[in-house]
Amino acid sequence: MMSVLWRSYQALMIRHPWSVQIITAGSLVGAGDVISQQVIERRGLANHNVARTARMMSIGFFFVGPVIGGWYKVLDRLVTGTTKTAALQKMLLDQVCFAPCFLASFLGISGSLNGLSLEDNIHKLERDYTDALISNYYLWPPVQIANFYFIPLQHRLAVVQIVAVAWNSYLSWKANKI
Repeated sequence: MMSVLWRSYQALMIRHPWSVQIITAGSLVGAGDVISQQVIERRGLANHNVARTARMMSIGFFFVGPVIGGWYKVLDRLVTGTTKTAALQKMLLDQVCFAPCFLASFLGISGSLNGLSLEDNIHKLERDYTDALISNYYLWPPVQIANFYFIPLQHRLAVVQIVAVAWNSYLSWKANKI
C-alpha cells in the first residue's frame, strides 16, 4: 500500500512538481498544528481551534511551500554538485542566510494572521525569535546535510516537510503561544 502511494506521489511530482510541493507543505504545516493543539497543548478535540489550523495551513500553502521550494532551486544554482562539500555549503547557506529570515517571516506572518497589532507582533518576535532560532539549529543542520547530499531537488521540500511535522508542531505552538 505504501509503495503504491509513494509511486503515485512520484508520478504527480513529475507532472505537477510545484503544485504537489505546495499542497504537501500546506498539509504538513496543518498536521503540525493539529499535533501542537492535541499533543503539546492537550486541547482535546472539543476544544480544537479549526480556524487556527486553517490559518497555519494557509501559511504552509502560500508561504512555506513556495518560499522553501523556490529557495531550494536558487540554492541548487548557487552551489552546484552533489558532493559532501556541496551539501555542506548548501547547509551553511541555508542555515546562515535563509533560516533566520524565514523564521522571522514565519513568526511575523503567523502573528499578523492571529490578529496581533504591529507593536504586539514585534514584542512577540523579540520574545520568541531567539529561542526558535536556537531550536532550529539543534534540528536542521544534520537534516539539511542529508537532504542536500542524498535527496533529489524535486523531493527535498517533501523530505523537509515530513521531518518538519515535529518542527511545525513546535513552530505552531511557538507562533500561537500568548
